[in-house]
Amino acid sequence: MTDELSQGGTVRPITLHGEPVLHGRCAEVTSFDEDLITLVKDMYVSMYAARGVGLAANQIGVGLRVFVVDCPDASGEHVVQHVVNPVLELPPLDDRVLDEDEEGCLSVPGPSAAVARPNAAVVRGVDVHGERVEIVGSGLLARCLQHESDHLEGMVYVDRLSKRVRKRVLKEWIEGDFEDEDETL
Repeated sequence: MTDELSQGGTVRPITLHGEPVLHGRCAEVTSFDEDLITLVKDMYVSMYAARGVGLAANQIGVGLRVFVVDCPDASGEHVVQHVVNPVLELPPLDDRVLDEDEEGCLSVPGPSAAVARPNAAVVRGVDVHGERVEIVGSGLLARCLQHESDHLEGMVYVDRLSKRVRKRVLKEWIEGDFEDEDETL
């Protein structure tokens, strides 16, 4: 699946951990206009420039409930999609299988840490035209959908880590003491 808005746009700087826009719930999108289309195009090109597989609007300083992904699912199929006003749905607790894997973030560039997340997720919302969108994710895509949804709630992946691990990751980020990863959420 390819999103026609994944081309063009202007690279915007990535907002870093500690900036207020990353730590509060993003607002619902109410205007479906050219500004929203421009935002989504800018989000894609900013994500690609930063070598990411997902990006939430607040990661470029815009506190709106929008994210983009260009991420493979468990089968290897790449999903390229944007979602406006997404709602995350996880499997019921009885059916949930946790996958603990390394996770990083463009807003905490560099270090990563193991985060346990359900291995399946669904996001429902709309596109820039108000048309319904649904992304069913498995594997890395499921992780990405959850990671980006967290951003829109004001949560960065380090908030899911134990205090000790969070302190280590943030110290590595500040001091630049980490190995550079190829792709980051």
